[in-house]
Amino acid sequence: MDLGLESVRLPDGQQLELEVVRHPGGAAVVALDADRRVCLLRQYRHAAGGWLWELPAGKVDNREDPETTAHRELREEAGLLAGQWQRLGTMLSTPGFCDERIALFLATDLEAVPTDHQRHELIEVHWLPFATARQWCHQGQIEDAKSVIGLLLAGERLAGDEGKSP
Repeated sequence: MDLGLESVRLPDGQQLELEVVRHPGGAAVVALDADRRVCLLRQYRHAAGGWLWELPAGKVDNREDPETTAHRELREEAGLLAGQWQRLGTMLSTPGFCDERIALFLATDLEAVPTDHQRHELIEVHWLPFATARQWCHQGQIEDAKSVIGLLLAGERLAGDEGKSP
């Protein structure tokens, strides 16, 4: 990541300096098992003031493809491999000051493998009914933007695939 002050000319002609964070991007995964349970992580986030519910996710390393990031993070954080992948879209996390784009994926046909958490990561792996996780988004129990958007987009995709609401 790189934090800098950039001189900018706005579309209306104004010239100003803005603080901008340049970020390599990331990927997040909605991992859904055969029983329609979704893998959610309860992870400690100092900057957010405590524990958050999140999808498995992480930063793009060394200019890798976001799908490669998604595969790696799903294995490392959740201890899962997936046989089927669908891209759900991308999101800008905080476009007011940061260019981070997060690619969102739906992963199914899951297989358990050992996790490989980094030393600084405090992560609990949980499985919830998909409908409950979506409900948590609407109730504010899941506050992490990439997770809310990923779960809602996955719900739309699944409803479209099945012709009914999940």
